Amino acid sequence: MSKYMFSIGPFYSRWSTVSVKAPTPLWCLWPCSCHSGPDAVLQLNEPRGAQNKQVTKLHKKKRSSCQPVLDHFDQQYSQELGDLWPSARAVLLDRHSWQYGVMLNRFSTVTDITQTLQSQGFSLLLPKTNVSTLLCDGTSTFSNSKHQATKDSLLPPQYTSKCSPNDSLVQPESPSHALGRDLQSEALSLACPSLQCYIHPYPLRFPSQAHRPGQLKQYYLLNAASLLPVLALQVRDGEKVLDLCSAPGGKAIAIIQCATPALICCNEPDPHRRDWLAKTLESFVPHSLNSRVIVSAQDGRSFGQREAGTYDKVLVDAPCSNDRSWLYSCSGQQGEQRLQERAKLPRLQAQLLRSALSAVRPGGVVVYSTCTLSSSENYAVVETVLNDCPEAEPEDLWEEIAIPLSKYFAFSPAHPGHGQTLHKPSPQPQDGNVSSYHHRLGILVVPQPGKTWGPMFLSRIRRRK
Repeated sequence: MSKYMFSIGPFYSRWSTVSVKAPTPLWCLWPCSCHSGPDAVLQLNEPRGAQNKQVTKLHKKKRSSCQPVLDHFDQQYSQELGDLWPSARAVLLDRHSWQYGVMLNRFSTVTDITQTLQSQGFSLLLPKTNVSTLLCDGTSTFSNSKHQATKDSLLPPQYTSKCSPNDSLVQPESPSHALGRDLQSEALSLACPSLQCYIHPYPLRFPSQAHRPGQLKQYYLLNAASLLPVLALQVRDGEKVLDLCSAPGGKAIAIIQCATPALICCNEPDPHRRDWLAKTLESFVPHSLNSRVIVSAQDGRSFGQREAGTYDKVLVDAPCSNDRSWLYSCSGQQGEQRLQERAKLPRLQAQLLRSALSAVRPGGVVVYSTCTLSSSENYAVVETVLNDCPEAEPEDLWEEIAIPLSKYFAFSPAHPGHGQTLHKPSPQPQDGNVSSYHHRLGILVVPQPGKTWGPMFLSRIRRRK
């Protein structure tokens, strides 16, 4: 790999870059960022000499949605999501309802930020408690104390009724026999003490911190659902990790918050997005880890051929028809053009996923994710690649992620109509649970009122030894 190393300029001299000449990748036409901000913004007001920071709510100028894109979504998602679509549609069209997370940087001093967040009602997404407290079993796990609700839970006491057993469309089923099982293993699988992301039950967020060369930021703003692929990846200290479609860098930062890899390669072929990625890394990664971070400029579709079997874990946060962004970031004419080009995305996504499976070592893990609700870019892509790659085995994330985090996120139930039936012979689940078997292809976070995170699809695939 060293023969491709070079510096990308004085400003980013601390980052090594791997570059291979290649045609402009197709995904440069569909920049995908799940980091687009909501209209409701929390801002820290700190008058000169004041000791206590206040958080206030501001509203940006309202932007109208792109009608051709909305019409297309109505036609497609009403069929794919059924009864979930009207409420998801309402959330996507109400930017003031969008929630945001604040991921702290463990390499920076964050005591003051933590105190401010807690004082304003923010709480940890992954509280350091038993996972059983995250399950929605109809029993309130919240204290009547306002302080306790702020400290240990996502929702204040007046919101505990929102999590009801009757919410079967968006809550994972939790059979009575499953409630009695030992939840300690699930707690361990989601345990990541160094990853601290604060969330709020209301649609508020902190202002972004400006990039200052040589200075580490204290926090990163994100859609909290974008942390789920990182949790599914289960990165451990000393592993080699590839972030195949890395820009703008939020998930790479989250990976480094979770563990200290021996190497993390952040790949981004588009030069403008790669500059954005390099700035993000410079703002969150300390100098002591410089030697462990590589910024690569390779075409992700052929990356696996050049680096076959090199990595322990690979993340493919694929370019997609970002539903939130597409609804607001284009005119009617641009929307029509995007919709015409949308049909090309699944082929590109499948190429990237195949490349990732080549880049990971036997026994290693690939996580595929998107920020779209589209079945053709989610389940169908995973299904296509699994049918072509006999060495790939999907792993069920439903019990590992969806059930423990169902209090925070709304997950779509699996439907066979989503194309979630493998054409090639594959072992059926031991318990005969067909629904669980369908979930092995992936889980989908659907924005819903009160749980406006997402869209986010994630699938974990292990390469057989």
